[in-house]
Amino acid sequence: MSKHHRTHKKSNDSKSDSSDHKYKKRYCKNKKWCGCQNGENGQNGQNGRDGERGPAGPAGVLLGGADFYALMPGDNSATVDPATAVQFPNDGPNMNTNIVRAGPSSFTLKAIGFYQITFQVSVSEAGQLAVALGGVIQPYTVVGRATGTCQIVGTCIVQTTVTNTVLSIINPAGNSTALTITPLAGGASNVSAHLVILQLA
Repeated sequence: MSKHHRTHKKSNDSKSDSSDHKYKKRYCKNKKWCGCQNGENGQNGQNGRDGERGPAGPAGVLLGGADFYALMPGDNSATVDPATAVQFPNDGPNMNTNIVRAGPSSFTLKAIGFYQITFQVSVSEAGQLAVALGGVIQPYTVVGRATGTCQIVGTCIVQTTVTNTVLSIINPAGNSTALTITPLAGGASNVSAHLVILQLA
């Protein structure tokens, strides 16, 4: 091969390399070649197997509870005047000796702590009821209704700060209406009123 021929071939190879480089650079810049453009995400894999069951949690905090009730007619035959307590003279289940009866309408919370109080009473007049501790009404516990013949229902949490706190459900003083605890409300069967006390802590 002549010197001239070899030089010509080298020149052609150089032009080819330069052209190829420009080609690659152009397509890379336009994100059409050499991996510059991200591909589509693949499909999610299958969920793994469930792990082992963890240890059992601590026991609940409920320390005890008691249910006291009345049945009308028979119980609460007299109207409940303002500053007077509703009677719950019958004992339902009791899970804790810290909650005991002091009388037909009063109940002793022996231990200092937190108690959830729930009560429901059918009354014939518009009126109010509230939780009293040691004879003092707790203002945040007052519930009532304006019209109609239906139950007054209340639920709250109270905190006692001394032992043997006496609890009752009272028609607040200052109200003008004595409350009739409705007998046979809604039918022919005796109707109940309930006071449920749960010791939380």
